[in-house]
Amino acid sequence: MISLKNKNIILTGSTGGIGMSILEKLVNSGANVIATGTNEDKLKSITTKFANVITKKFDISNHQEIEKFIDDCYDDLDKKIDVIINNAGITKDNLSIRMNKNEWDQVLNINLTSTFLLSKCVIRKMIKANEGKIINITSIVAHTGNLGQSNYSASKAAVLGMSKSLALEYAKKNIKVNCISPGFITSNMTDKINEKQKEIMMSKIPLARFGNPSDVANTALFLCSDLSNYITGETIHVNGGMYFS
Repeated sequence: MISLKNKNIILTGSTGGIGMSILEKLVNSGANVIATGTNEDKLKSITTKFANVITKKFDISNHQEIEKFIDDCYDDLDKKIDVIINNAGITKDNLSIRMNKNEWDQVLNINLTSTFLLSKCVIRKMIKANEGKIINITSIVAHTGNLGQSNYSASKAAVLGMSKSLALEYAKKNIKVNCISPGFITSNMTDKINEKQKEIMMSKIPLARFGNPSDVANTALFLCSDLSNYITGETIHVNGGMYFS
């Protein structure tokens, strides 16, 4: 059993399938968690399920408010942030010749720029403590590309490069920056795929199954823990062998 007792963690995108699974693992491991999202009803359900979790409704695309948001989290966590998990993200899929600039800008704005600004503001707090961890949730398509996802693939590939740069810049401050790159994970999206499409996708996965949100959550749990204290600048692939780096 991994213990995260006394670890203060911010989790963005906490109301989705992967986010909820990560949140449950963190809480069960004893962490103090601030869970964020934009869906007020789902945030209320988190408060009902986990009485000790602080929830904050916050849209990470609101760049002007990110610094204040991190300051508020810092105060609520007794002025110490051990980990931020940048899980929030969006898709706006379209073939490239049909993709309008707004679809491109929105995805890059949230998936990349917001992740950078959140990380930047958190790093300022972590430097004071001379320790901290940043975990960025990326995607297999950052490495492989995907039809209709040139914007999403670009945003996640950019997060990978950014994470490596941050890892280099702040290693001497004992701040570790790593990525988790999920493959096909069971979700509302995969539930809508017809059986023939599922068979095609499954044929590309050596383990012959879709991943579960808990597979990603277990990896996040490891990276949050002291077991990963000598790991930085890395990407852990959670894809059933679909892609090897």
